[in-house]
Amino acid sequence: MRFFQHLLVVASLSLMAATAGASPASPVSGTDYRTLEKAQPTDSGKKVEVTEFFWYDCPHCNALDPSLEAWVKKNAGKIAFKRVPVAFRDSFIPQQKLYYTLEALGLVDALHAKVFRSIHVERKLLDTDKKIADFMALHGVDAKKFADTYNSFGVQTKVQRATQLQAAYKVDGVPMIAIDGRYVTSPSIIGASLGNRPEAILHEATLQVMDHLVAKSAK
Repeated sequence: MRFFQHLLVVASLSLMAATAGASPASPVSGTDYRTLEKAQPTDSGKKVEVTEFFWYDCPHCNALDPSLEAWVKKNAGKIAFKRVPVAFRDSFIPQQKLYYTLEALGLVDALHAKVFRSIHVERKLLDTDKKIADFMALHGVDAKKFADTYNSFGVQTKVQRATQLQAAYKVDGVPMIAIDGRYVTSPSIIGASLGNRPEAILHEATLQVMDHLVAKSAK
């Protein structure tokens, strides 16, 4: 079944390439990705910096996460991957603090996907300090250690920096992926040119565009 699904995706992408003015295999700025007017500084050294802007409550971020994780692992030798939780409203801030707390405690690998699962599969809201504290306790994190980190100056500083990055990259929706501080792409950007396509196909196309932009930036 997975093989058949893969063939369907490949066939669909081939059809898109044949019928569209641009395609994931030969991306065009303004169609498959946007080029920032002002490039943003990066600190990834010789590797290409790749940044995902996301929101835990976003169903599209949840849907993209497994494919993105696999892509990051495949490209680990040439990219430096970062995540930035966004806040379009003040009500998003607890989840920003949640992500940066996981990061500070070294728990992103263990709990990042479980946050998505809790919200989108188990249908448990994680939108307040109390609900987030209960989630962390459920997964064995010491309550005092969590609270000290969650409310720390370091986490608050990262939340403020996330707001600055969100503005600098002109993030108007999530998930959005930034490459090398110069380009941004997303399933919604690609979907605007490709039309109404299944989400899995838009994800595959997004990853192809990311491959292109990483290669372009590496040069």
